[in-house]
Amino acid sequence: MMIIPEDHIEQSLEASLDHCIKCNICTAACPVSAVTDLFPGPKYVGPQAQRFRHARQPSPDESVDYCSGCRVCNEVCPTGVRIAELNARARARLVAERGIPLRNRLISRSGLVGRLGAGPHAPIANALLGSKPLRMVIERTLGIAREAPLPAFSRYTFRSWFRRRRAPQIDAGTPKRQVVYFHGCSANYYEPWIGKAVVAVLEHNGFEVLLPRQRCCGLPLLSNGDFAAARRAHEENVAFLAPYALRTIPIVGASTSCTLTLKEEAPELLGMQSDTVRAVAQQTYDIFEFLRLLHMRGELRTDFRPIERTLPYHPPCQLRAHRIGRPALDVLELVPGLRLIETHAGCCGIAGTYGLKVEKYRISMDVGAPLFETVRRSGADMALCDSETCRWQISHGAGVVARHPIEILAEAYGLVT
Repeated sequence: MMIIPEDHIEQSLEASLDHCIKCNICTAACPVSAVTDLFPGPKYVGPQAQRFRHARQPSPDESVDYCSGCRVCNEVCPTGVRIAELNARARARLVAERGIPLRNRLISRSGLVGRLGAGPHAPIANALLGSKPLRMVIERTLGIAREAPLPAFSRYTFRSWFRRRRAPQIDAGTPKRQVVYFHGCSANYYEPWIGKAVVAVLEHNGFEVLLPRQRCCGLPLLSNGDFAAARRAHEENVAFLAPYALRTIPIVGASTSCTLTLKEEAPELLGMQSDTVRAVAQQTYDIFEFLRLLHMRGELRTDFRPIERTLPYHPPCQLRAHRIGRPALDVLELVPGLRLIETHAGCCGIAGTYGLKVEKYRISMDVGAPLFETVRRSGADMALCDSETCRWQISHGAGVVARHPIEILAEAYGLVT
């Protein structure tokens, strides 16, 4: 089976090579090559190596597996070479030729792991994963670093809470506005309180929240080179979401990784460009991107309570890849008394599942060290970040609670305590 099709995306990536002017800006900005010699830099494993990657030639340099996929190279490239996509496809070729290791197969299936661990038995699962002797066994047998920040499973899923709750009644005279919530694996299995905050904020602003079926967005599969499984996941999500997107009902998510995958990563990396795929992509919004749009239209409620706090805010790499600015900062600056300070400290290092791997754990911590130090020096006991894996990494590295900005907004509305 052809895993990486010779499609127009491949041709577009090949064509972008000619725009590389070998300026080395991508390597200078790369957070991974700055801390390890195992990754020679985006230019070398990206556009430079790509010229030699052809069907009858040996597999690409294995150092491409040390690319974390943070997309900083794409952000800084002055000529628009799509280096992160080149590296992702090169990694997928390695997997297609050599197979995917059991460890990568396991950690890239967030939905399966979540279903196994979340529920009434979660305390047992969490106790087992908190056991140092067991983590050592897992490290030796599977290659998942014993120190890596694994999230705790929830005793209930967000979807089970959503089914049981009683939705607020919308006045008969109020125009009916609907929005689809794509909760992703983290809100469903690990942090259901974030899903609750999203629903509370949207309903406070007069929306009926819809919750169609959905699968993992597929980003962990893409990051680990399992393009065949990622394609199946995206095809299912498009089938679930397209009926709403074609009716121009917005699809919002609070995980910047999930929304970026629906918008761009899956269609581009997998070469999926049908009308329904594009419709889903065009109707997908990050939650704060959506709320900022409401505010620009004069439709966002601003009945906020004062929150007298100063907190560090880290915009994750996947949010920066959206190219939408800092919508959380734009919206939260409306809250009286609240002051957010952007960290400007680069990548946290975790890069989804990258920092869980024993051979990459130390690299991820070294990459995130400037961010951890910035958060610690702020003196705050809490940091804000839109990405779930980045929050887990910040708490692990900086030793403070990391929360999603939507939790603060819900608090400002008086919707949570």
